[in-house]
Amino acid sequence: MQPIKIGIIGTGNCASSLLQGIEYYRYKTEEESIGLLHWKINGYTPSDIVVTSAFDIDRRKVGKDVHEAIFQPPNCTLKFTQNMPHANVTVSMGAILDGCADHMKNYDDDYTFVLSNQPEPDKKNVIEILKNSGTEILLNYLPVGSEKATRFYAQCALEAGIAFINNIPVFIAGNPKWAEKFKKANIPIIGDDIKSQMGATIIHRSLVNLFAKRGVKIDNTYQLNTGGNTDFLNMMDQNRLSLKKQSKTEAVKSVMKQRLDDRKIHIGPSDYVPWLNDNKVAFIRMEGCIFGNVPMNLELRLSVEDSPNSAGAAIDCIRLCKVALDRNLGGVLEAPSALYCKRPPVQYTDDIAFSMIDNFISDGRSN
Repeated sequence: MQPIKIGIIGTGNCASSLLQGIEYYRYKTEEESIGLLHWKINGYTPSDIVVTSAFDIDRRKVGKDVHEAIFQPPNCTLKFTQNMPHANVTVSMGAILDGCADHMKNYDDDYTFVLSNQPEPDKKNVIEILKNSGTEILLNYLPVGSEKATRFYAQCALEAGIAFINNIPVFIAGNPKWAEKFKKANIPIIGDDIKSQMGATIIHRSLVNLFAKRGVKIDNTYQLNTGGNTDFLNMMDQNRLSLKKQSKTEAVKSVMKQRLDDRKIHIGPSDYVPWLNDNKVAFIRMEGCIFGNVPMNLELRLSVEDSPNSAGAAIDCIRLCKVALDRNLGGVLEAPSALYCKRPPVQYTDDIAFSMIDNFISDGRSN
């Protein structure tokens, strides 16, 4: 197969897990490939993915080979691939805009950003890098709340003629104006806000679906999330958090038989606990009534490495995007967005979304 050439905006923990995973699975057979949703997608395996461009704003990463940069502070995710060869791709200085919260700037420690003193690129510079590198698909791994920066890079992808995967809760695929731009340009986009492979949102959705199928009425529910990576530190700024809470809440509400009032459902990041590092600990509680209107409740605690959990979905999205490019499909890819994103333009139950993906892979339907 021809390589799938990707660019990465933000070489943080999620990018680290993704690039480690590509190298990890390079030497695995299908039988050994534990942890993948799909080993092959239209012939493409994880080893067909190569990184060809990368952008960051931290001086500990800018100018370094991307496979070196992903292990620099403030990254703290698990190192599960010990020998990462040089990618021969230098991390370029990115546009800052609103991509760094004020409370995280220029703290000279391992947990926050140390801004590079290199000049910021303009749109022309970024487009030139993307084109010269041969990048086909651009992945957005900016911090939550980076609305201006996300729109900047989405426009760069459009003008460079490359696909865009929006992994964060800034609404691009779900914004009719942006969706129309990608459709008119016949460029694929997947979004918005990637679902983890086995994260709190997908588990919460599954439980809501189970309650409905078993005739249990839901009265109240919450999902509380804690972690110690820069994502959680970034979200301590409540001004950057609104779209994230909206995205996660709608992902759960959308599969409810009867949608709860806002006062009866609370979903969102709750606190930053530094020593947790990239481990995310989530607490889910659901209260309802069974036969005879008798009350019951369920409580669940999930502990999982946050960034590898995200990479498990991203590695499929990349290959699905490549399939769309091979088939000359543009606009929002409805099936991949429905299954792999918390805030797709159209919400479907996970059972339906799985069927849509099967159809998409087999013959391109459900796009």
